[in-house]
Amino acid sequence: MFHLAKGLYDSWNKKQREFNLEYSVLILGLDNAGKTTFLEKLKSLYIESYKEIPSERILPTVGQNIGTIPYDKSCQIKFWDVGGQDSLRDLWHEYYENCHGIVFVIDSTDKERLIECQKALSTVVTNEMNEGIPILMLANKQDVKKDDKLEVEDIKEIFNVIAEHLSARDSRVLPISAKNGEGVKEAIDWLAIRLIRNKANRPPEYK
Repeated sequence: MFHLAKGLYDSWNKKQREFNLEYSVLILGLDNAGKTTFLEKLKSLYIESYKEIPSERILPTVGQNIGTIPYDKSCQIKFWDVGGQDSLRDLWHEYYENCHGIVFVIDSTDKERLIECQKALSTVVTNEMNEGIPILMLANKQDVKKDDKLEVEDIKEIFNVIAEHLSARDSRVLPISAKNGEGVKEAIDWLAIRLIRNKANRPPEYK
């Protein structure tokens, strides 16, 4: 009887833990790429009654913004929006050890800073602490009407060279508009699948 009761308790306890998993994801990219707008849109889409901050009122992040969303009944995802100014990028590596995935936001309308963006992403990808985790590159501001805007295929061609360093790691470039929410849920669905798939390599936190 004792062994039966213990087995039932262990089974129940395991189920409880499975329904309280938390993954931590970094939101990185150059300043003005739309990282905080992306986080605000996430919170408005996944958190009931959340009042989103209008994009025109969002200021450059100095330090970090944190937001946790309930993805489904089994897990939640905590997002860390870290400042993207040149002087703050040296601090990114301090977050790598405890993260389960990275979202790198790219401004599709900013051709002039594309090389700078490539260098920043390359630094992220080649850091050994990020070995084995999924990296999702988001081509943001796809809603902006601009003649010289980079299309997703253009961005893929440029960033696939960097993605070669990812070996077997999951990576992808997806189009979004953080401002109006287009493509955001699809991006999170892609990311969540990879986070769960990679839990043996980078276990989630139990809450």
